[in-house]
Amino acid sequence: MSGFSEFIAFAVTARHASFARAGRELGITASTVAKRILRLEERLGIKLFHRTTRQVTLTSDGEALYARCEKVLADIDEIESLASGTSGEPRGQLRINMPITYGKRIVIPRLARLLSQHPGLELDMRLSDSFCDLIKDGVDAAIRVGKLDDSRLAAKRIDWQHLVLCGSPAYLRLHRKPTRIDQLDQHHFVVFRNPTSGRERPVQLHVSGRLREFHPPTRVVINDGEGMVEAARNDAGLTQVPRYMAEDAIADGSLVEVLAANAPPPQPVSLIWPGNRLLPARMRLLIDILSSPE
Repeated sequence: MSGFSEFIAFAVTARHASFARAGRELGITASTVAKRILRLEERLGIKLFHRTTRQVTLTSDGEALYARCEKVLADIDEIESLASGTSGEPRGQLRINMPITYGKRIVIPRLARLLSQHPGLELDMRLSDSFCDLIKDGVDAAIRVGKLDDSRLAAKRIDWQHLVLCGSPAYLRLHRKPTRIDQLDQHHFVVFRNPTSGRERPVQLHVSGRLREFHPPTRVVINDGEGMVEAARNDAGLTQVPRYMAEDAIADGSLVEVLAANAPPPQPVSLIWPGNRLLPARMRLLIDILSSPE
């Protein structure tokens, strides 16, 4: 157990990418954190961080060590809960990554209830449409849409995502509402740019029993789903978004669904977490509340 405080200082610094923020969490000065990490680097004979005057980032050796440290610290936390007999009551911090709009509309209202029901629980909610590496980023759980292919992760489906193709009444009057797929080339589109890959997401439609992807003429590219809805509401073109993003606009008539019969099959929405760890009470609670129907 020699030098355990050094490993803790390293893991917390890696999580926050900051000596100062790590010091505040640990109740020590930033210089003490830096000294502990320096001693750890000297003892291990490797460099753990790239340091500049503005930030610290993990080296490849640091990333590998951080993944192991986070697992060990999570297991220690759960063992302490078991030993103290409090494993049934969730406590401690949950770090959760989730898509921006889905997180705002679906997840946060549910998690807010947990805070009132469980005073020992803390939440670090990270809203981003970029890809998150749970192990590298030190995240306890994340919400992903679509197929999962990381064998290191455990997963549970919590929802289905339905896509809807829609446009504003004014736009559809001007450009004519499409009734066939071959008419889409006559329309402008508002499309989503993936912030991780930089690629534009194609329009997906169900045609003759098969899922097909289309790359129609693009007029507006946006990296935010709510922005896409607003652009479409303001007559910029057709857009395809998850139904939960557009349902209010469709209900009030500011957007109209088109080609509903060709809507693609729904995609699974899953909660994922590292599969090689003990499961703390707070994680079991998170899984239960997100997978239960409202």
